[in-house]
Amino acid sequence: MSEGRPSPTVSAVSEPEAVPQAIWLVGLTAGISVLLAFGGEGARLALRYERETVLAGEWWRLLTGHFVHGGLAHLLLNVAGLGLIAGLFPRDYSLRQWLIVGSASIAAIDLGFVLFEPQLTWYVGLSGLLHGALAAGAVSWWMHESKLLAGSLSAVLVGKLAWEQWRGALPLSGDMNVIVDAHLYGALGGLLAGLGICLYLQRWSLRPRSL
Repeated sequence: MSEGRPSPTVSAVSEPEAVPQAIWLVGLTAGISVLLAFGGEGARLALRYERETVLAGEWWRLLTGHFVHGGLAHLLLNVAGLGLIAGLFPRDYSLRQWLIVGSASIAAIDLGFVLFEPQLTWYVGLSGLLHGALAAGAVSWWMHESKLLAGSLSAVLVGKLAWEQWRGALPLSGDMNVIVDAHLYGALGGLLAGLGICLYLQRWSLRPRSL
């Protein structure tokens, strides 16, 4: 969940050790978020995405804004989301591939904010990145899981994004000020990254090799 204020079948995993590394990456992401939470309001204000300060040259906020949170409940929801990603997709991508997915999702969110959300004064949270991971995971499932599972995940994700664009944040969000466009931008970035990774691996697997 994100907070802010408006103003042939190929598995993606190519390395045997990818599973523990991917889970380690999830743990590292959660650990960074928890550690930053101990910095309190000072850390949040110094690291969150703020449109004016980003345009003034504080570019690091485009990255750090995704790892600080609006409060304990916000943090716990996002950490739970990381656990869900680790549980759903433990063998789908290698560490390097997950880093590509994460980078693409963050880049898509930041680009969307800067270009299309001039009214958004600040933003914090991992949920855009989590939606990117879900989209990339769905691509992987279409490649090597049953069509029923892949279709179900895709339907849930697309349905959630459509609802948010139509009606706003889900009722479960409570009184948190959720920036639903972050979910859309993150999902688009993760989708493109997942497609790129799977298509690259598919082409690589079909390339003739000399003995």
